[in-house]
Amino acid sequence: MDSYVTGAVIRRLRENKQMTQEELAAKIHVSSKAVSKWETGKGLPDISLLESLAEALGISMIELFSGDAIQNRNRSANMTKTVFYVCPVCGNVICAAGEAVISCCGIALPPLEPEEPDEEHTIRTEIAEDEYYVSVCHPMEKGHSITFMAAVSDQGVQLVKLYPEGNAAARFKIDRVQYLYAYCNRHGLFRIKPR
Repeated sequence: MDSYVTGAVIRRLRENKQMTQEELAAKIHVSSKAVSKWETGKGLPDISLLESLAEALGISMIELFSGDAIQNRNRSANMTKTVFYVCPVCGNVICAAGEAVISCCGIALPPLEPEEPDEEHTIRTEIAEDEYYVSVCHPMEKGHSITFMAAVSDQGVQLVKLYPEGNAAARFKIDRVQYLYAYCNRHGLFRIKPR
């Protein structure tokens, strides 16, 4: 992690849980003075306490470090609200059925914001029997390429990982597809609604 939990974060998260300093201290087996010192910036919790502190505050360790409690508003499990994350270190592609706290290679990953395709990232679709043939006329070079394509329906995600030595194309079953995505490792995520 590139930052350490701050007193302001601890205080805000504690108050959001409507917990007193004494109640938080009792949950993690420290004195209320220790919690007070953390919250006023006169000290920091020992690293050995961070896991129990996060648990007492009802959040993950990543949320504790970032200072944000993530509440997944996608309670109905609507897969069309799928969010994609890409690790800039290893290229790992992760998708979640709503907002989440995701990390890879020690980095907290931001959700990708899909955009309308521009001229260089036009997503083309053709129908071949029961499949979409999806392509992007884009260079597929080692440092600049389309690294994945995906089709998202209300039932799930079809994802195809692409590599520089291949083509920027994939096939997806048409069944209930709501969105088609293409991710350029330099320009981001693009999305269309198939016709």
